[in-house]
Amino acid sequence: MRPRWPRRVFAQVLLVQLLIITGVAGLAAGLFLAPLAAQLDDQAEHRALAIAQATAAQPGIAHSLLAGPPSPGGPVQADAERIRLATGASYVVVVDTRGIRYSHTVPGRIGERVSTDPGRALGGQEWTGIGRGTLGRSARGKVPLRDGEGAIVGAVSVGIAYDNVHALLLRAVPGILMYAGAALGVGALAALVVSRRLRKRTHGIELTEISALLGEREAMLHGIREGVVALDRHGRVRLLNDAAARLLGIGRDAIGHPLDRVLPPGRTTDVLAGRVTGTDLLTVRDGRVLVVNRRDTAAGGTVATLRDRTELEQLRRELDGTRGLTDALRAQDHEHANRLHTIVGLLELGMYEEAADFVAEVTGAHRATAEQVTERVRDPLVSALLVGKSAVAAERGVALRVSPATRLPDRVVDPRDLVTVLGNLVDNALDATAGAAAAAPAAAEGAEGNVPHDAPFVEVELRAVGETLVVRVADNGPGVPAAVRELVFTDGWSTKEAVPHRRRGLGLSLVRRLAERYGGSVRAGERDGGGAVFTVELPEALRLPAHSAHPAHSARSKR
Repeated sequence: MRPRWPRRVFAQVLLVQLLIITGVAGLAAGLFLAPLAAQLDDQAEHRALAIAQATAAQPGIAHSLLAGPPSPGGPVQADAERIRLATGASYVVVVDTRGIRYSHTVPGRIGERVSTDPGRALGGQEWTGIGRGTLGRSARGKVPLRDGEGAIVGAVSVGIAYDNVHALLLRAVPGILMYAGAALGVGALAALVVSRRLRKRTHGIELTEISALLGEREAMLHGIREGVVALDRHGRVRLLNDAAARLLGIGRDAIGHPLDRVLPPGRTTDVLAGRVTGTDLLTVRDGRVLVVNRRDTAAGGTVATLRDRTELEQLRRELDGTRGLTDALRAQDHEHANRLHTIVGLLELGMYEEAADFVAEVTGAHRATAEQVTERVRDPLVSALLVGKSAVAAERGVALRVSPATRLPDRVVDPRDLVTVLGNLVDNALDATAGAAAAAPAAAEGAEGNVPHDAPFVEVELRAVGETLVVRVADNGPGVPAAVRELVFTDGWSTKEAVPHRRRGLGLSLVRRLAERYGGSVRAGERDGGGAVFTVELPEALRLPAHSAHPAHSARSKR
């Protein structure tokens, strides 16, 4: 059976590393042995040459060679054998100028011509090399033999058996292989450590699963409606899905850049960067209410999820308004029952004129309140909001006034934005003054002339200046300290006590976002006589009258 290639990533990496380490170790050993063999050959050749030079330098050898014919028992043979035995050479051969041996390891070959050409040595040159002769393969060195006057009278040839050189090489192989094995073992151990770390990082998944997981991850991240932002340990954006890019108003080119560079300073940036901690943190970005949760990763980065709660927040505020209106209607129903009992009592007592006057007074007061609002506020949504808020205010013991300077024509570009701005400001004013209502005399119901001077009240003023709408809401509550008049517009900042399952600090932030969307502003100040006043300017929130409309304005839409 053929060996199967492992499917796990760490196993593949381990196997590949082991193969690479084995190959490198084998190659290194081969690359080391090749020059070692050449080096041993070179050392043997130089050794043979040195022995030949030392032999040729002996003064008696040249004199003995010239003294008589070659002989196995002659002085040249004796000196050559002495040197051979002393140096461990394979042979020491001395020849005359004709190439006739005067010495040899085998005495019977003395007097014969040498098997290799001594011409270079007889010509006065030294020579080294590997050759084969009558004694087999050897490393050789040849030098000229000179007499006392320097004339060449012969040559000396010395050989080192090549088997000895080969034996040296073989003796070096185990050591080299031992070092290579040690390096291989260290490399295998390192590869095992790396593969285990890789196994931990990849959770033992297969290589094909990585591609599938990556595809599924991309499909999931860009398919969900929740925003996902991943930051590395240095605060740079590593991942940004389509929903996060839409909710934050940034492009995909933000990936790789620091978060503080792609987002302006503010609560949204602080929440995403972790400078504000907690769960289900609320923030406002370009008019959208976002819920942010962060979680740290093992690599030191963070992953933040963003949920769009704009519609839910609007529905919650509408529900709060409906509940407030329901409470006001319930209170009015209770009050209406009391009035009916009063009318019945007057009728039973025969006080018909008093009963008629009482009915006229009650109905006239309600009619005056509605007529006062609709006369000055022509937009139906805004006027309905004020009528409903007046009932809520009356239930909480606060009088809701409509300023005599109020004039709002039916030319609002988007009444829903105005309802959001005005509703938040009135709600905050009612919360600020409701506490004082318990200590003050109950506010009279109806028009502004029926309210005691020191009773808690909220005054609303809506004015149109060309295309600009000015909204002013004042109250005689405790007011806003000068030190926090800018902080009140920060996301999540509130002086009110936290309520379960409800987030504080969004109303005034939404007001500022809407004002900035229209190119306007909102500011908090102090009311003359005590209390707070909030002023909002919304440029281009009103349409021009039909008779003065300019062609450039006919196609203008809300930003």
